[in-house]
Amino acid sequence: MEQRIGVYPGTFDPVTLGHLDIIRRATHLVDRLVIGVTTNPSKSPLFSLEQRLDMVRRETAGIAGDISVVDFDSLLMDFAERENASIIIRGLRAAGDFEYEFQMAGMNQQLNSKIETVFLMAAVSLQPIASRLVKEIARYGGKIDKFVTPQVAADVARQLGR
Repeated sequence: MEQRIGVYPGTFDPVTLGHLDIIRRATHLVDRLVIGVTTNPSKSPLFSLEQRLDMVRRETAGIAGDISVVDFDSLLMDFAERENASIIIRGLRAAGDFEYEFQMAGMNQQLNSKIETVFLMAAVSLQPIASRLVKEIARYGGKIDKFVTPQVAADVARQLGR
């Protein structure tokens, strides 16, 4: 039987409890999960690519399943093909996410109809969490411990010079 490989792409700047929830649940859907860490040119990352790779590796080390964390700088579909994936995992938080993700899934299907996009909703308590908002709260001195692990909170504080 062929191994079912899924990719979960993102910038993970920083990795949040919402991301980790999606990762845990995705491991039940695939035999191997490849977390693809990328840099979005429209975003100004707080952490370097190497820091984000290290952070995601550290935070996923205790999650059961065959998980690898790699970087990519290409079209998502090219990355998925390179990893021999049959599934792209995407997390949804709210209706606004769905519109964008729906369009992207449609475009990806046009590029390669053999790779399916699977949408996972984060747990209800985690749905409002967004890396962008976590960084904004932290920049203004707010507490982010409800949104990230203690180690990630310390990483953010250190990166912001606190």
